[in-house]
Amino acid sequence: MPARTRRRYTEEFKREAVQLVRESAHPVAQVARDLGIPHNVCYRWTAQRAEAEELARVKRELTRVTQERGFLRRAATLFAKESR
Repeated sequence: MPARTRRRYTEEFKREAVQLVRESAHPVAQVARDLGIPHNVCYRWTAQRAEAEELARVKRELTRVTQERGFLRRAATLFAKESR
């Protein structure tokens, strides 16, 4: 019996599959079946995409807050100099 080979999917295919899951009114298992992929793979891709998007959101928030902190530090220094 030949060994099963693992299928490799392109990032574009994964991204489009996740988009179909999110935009479709059908269950994930149905979308996976329509695409010819195992449903657990589709669930994993969806979770990974959500995690990646959350990480990107948190990084953007960190950048914004860091910039605000720098601005507030400069403003506090300026106000401290003016009050002397």
